Amino acid sequence: MSVRTTRKTYDPYIILKARDLIKLLARGVAVTQAVKILDDAVACDIIKIGTLVRNKDRFVKRRQRIIGPDGSTLKAIELLTQCYVLVQGNTVSVMGPYKSLKEVRRIVLDCMKNIHPIYRIKELMIRRELAKDPKLATESWDRFLPQFRKRHLKTSEKTAKKNDALEHKTEARKAAGLEPQSSKPAKKVYTPFPPAQLPRKVDLQLESGEYFLKADEKQARESDKKKQKQAETTAKRREERAEAFVAPVETIVLTVEEKRHKKRKTIEQEGEDEQPPSSEKKKKKKKRSEDS
Repeated sequence: MSVRTTRKTYDPYIILKARDLIKLLARGVAVTQAVKILDDAVACDIIKIGTLVRNKDRFVKRRQRIIGPDGSTLKAIELLTQCYVLVQGNTVSVMGPYKSLKEVRRIVLDCMKNIHPIYRIKELMIRRELAKDPKLATESWDRFLPQFRKRHLKTSEKTAKKNDALEHKTEARKAAGLEPQSSKPAKKVYTPFPPAQLPRKVDLQLESGEYFLKADEKQARESDKKKQKQAETTAKRREERAEAFVAPVETIVLTVEEKRHKKRKTIEQEGEDEQPPSSEKKKKKKKRSEDS
């Protein structure tokens, strides 16, 4: 395809606009949408995302993240930036005002770097609300914008964190009067000699005398072992079955008459215990009357 001017052409920049129009048509943008690029207020940007991620499965997942479930994420980006966005193959075609193109490019590249688009969408929504307030036009908006922390730590940061946790643990053990617990296992004493060789199956048979037995005798021995195992398992199973039939320990419940009888006995015992001090008091009273 070629682009040419005529005698009626008054805007030389239309040549570049025509070039952009051809690019958008090549990327699968509809003709009715691509023609809007000829307006002075509308610009386009084709973001190449094919070389940003090596793994194909990971690339497909991250590209799908730009679109979102049922195209909801893509629709949110379009509404907030007032741009037309088309994800096609290894590129993302964007049409809209110049300022918004930067925002969309930032969202797409961050998404391919494993930063979810929802974070940038949230930031755009807050900025949109702040722009409505004329008092904040001269102020910095950093205090209102969300600052998301990176969850993924470097290997050096992980090791530093681990060492700090170990130090705190050792200090706590020392404060409690306990010995510091060594995380590393005790080193084995080095010996140049290899470990003792394990006995072979034939050696074990020679030790037990099984090697010199005949085939019939071996079979008889194996059958005896099997029978012995069977007898043990049957005995275990019988015990397990018998447990279900063992009668539980019954608690003796007293009848009404027995309870009354028991209550009477306790009352009588209490009365007997209280009698001696009253008799002693009577004796003392008698002595006092005799003296008087």
